[in-house]
Amino acid sequence: MLTFKNFNIADWFSFYRIFSAPFLLALVWFDQRLIFTWLLLVSYSTDAIDGYLARKLKITSPRGSQLDSFGDQITLILGLIGLFYYETDFIKTNLVLILIAFVPYILQMIIAYSKYGKATAFHTYLAKLSAIMQSAFILWSLFFSPNYPLFYIMIGIGLLETFEEISLIFMYDNWASDVKGIYWALRDKRRLKKK
Repeated sequence: MLTFKNFNIADWFSFYRIFSAPFLLALVWFDQRLIFTWLLLVSYSTDAIDGYLARKLKITSPRGSQLDSFGDQITLILGLIGLFYYETDFIKTNLVLILIAFVPYILQMIIAYSKYGKATAFHTYLAKLSAIMQSAFILWSLFFSPNYPLFYIMIGIGLLETFEEISLIFMYDNWASDVKGIYWALRDKRRLKKK
C-alpha cells in the first residue's frame, strides 16, 4: 500500500504540477494573466528540477517517470488553455498549423494507450527539447506576445518528437521509460523482453 513516505522529493515536484492545476485554471477564470503566467513558469521549472533530482539522487523509477509525464501533460494543457484564452486571435490565425502539430500527438497517445494501457514515458532528448521549446513559446507569448520564429521552431521540433515517439512505441513490445531516442532504443535490451 502506498503512503506519503513512499514518494520521494522528485515525485513531490511532479505532484506540485498536478495539484496546482485547479488553482491555475481559477486564475484564468478570474482573468489574472500575470499571476497565471508566473505560476506557470514555476510549474515548468519544477519539470526541470524533478528529473534532475531523480537522476542526481539516483531515485528514478517507472512510477516517477509516469508521474513526471502526467505532470508534464497537465502543465502543457494548462499552458495551452492560457494561450487560447489570452491570445485567441493568434490561435485563430494559426489554427491549421496548430492542428497539423496536434493531431499526430493525439494519434501517438491513442497508439500508446491501445498498446500499453497508459501514456509513454520515454523522456527522449527530443522530447526534452520539445518541452523546452513549448514552454519558451507559451511563456514568451503570455509575458509579451507570440513570437513567430519561436512558434515555427516549436511546431517543427514537436512534430519530429511525436514521430520519434510513435516509432519508439512500435519498437517496444512492452512499456519502457527513460529511452534517450531511437539510436539508444536500437541498443536497448528491454525492447526484446517479453512479459
